Amino acid sequence: MTERLKGKVAIVTGASRGIGRAVSLSLAKEAATVVLAARSVHDLEKTAKETIQAGGKAKIVVTELTEEDSIKNLVKVTDKTFGRLDILVNNAGITHSAKLEETKTEDWERCLWVNARAPFILCREALSLLRKSQPAYIINISSVVGVKGYPMQSAYTASKHALRGMSISLAEELKGSSVRVHVLCPGGVDTELVEKVRPDINKEDLIDSNEIAELVLYLVTHKGNAVIDELHIRRATSTPWF
Repeated sequence: MTERLKGKVAIVTGASRGIGRAVSLSLAKEAATVVLAARSVHDLEKTAKETIQAGGKAKIVVTELTEEDSIKNLVKVTDKTFGRLDILVNNAGITHSAKLEETKTEDWERCLWVNARAPFILCREALSLLRKSQPAYIINISSVVGVKGYPMQSAYTASKHALRGMSISLAEELKGSSVRVHVLCPGGVDTELVEKVRPDINKEDLIDSNEIAELVLYLVTHKGNAVIDELHIRRATSTPWF
């Protein structure tokens, strides 16, 4: 362990499983303190234990991303407990599969609320804390559908386009500051969410969550003048240049 993130504090949403869990453990291996946010305290406790075993520190904050007060509380607890925030990873997401004409308004709204509205609120509330760090990072996990569209995924696709668009605008607003905004657009990752949306994909062809976590770690530890704004990550078996 090189402890490149010793003394740094990160918030990771959706930290109880999948990409969020992998990112949390990856940051912990570099001695970061990780504020773990998700709905299930039971699953968060498991990730917290693994985070500590990996070499980091963990703080559990049960968070409901459809509730603004709960999101604000996540930032308040982080500030009160640690007094700083260096890395914000907006990873939590939900999906919905249906033809547009069969998509209920509440299903559309829930995708937008969790995948776009929640990161917006979290970025807004965390910015004053992030600005105190030199440097600080916002990493928003979008999707391949953030740059293209698939049938049966109109609600999910709209939400990920919204997240990506917000990120691009925010990056422009923060240009010249200590805060950088990055977007990851992965294709099929081996998570429960992808399993629901794309059961047709061979599990062996899916991207491992740890591969995404490694890229997040690279973004927050890379030094120099080269900046990566966005990463498109596809399955090796998919069509190039998605």
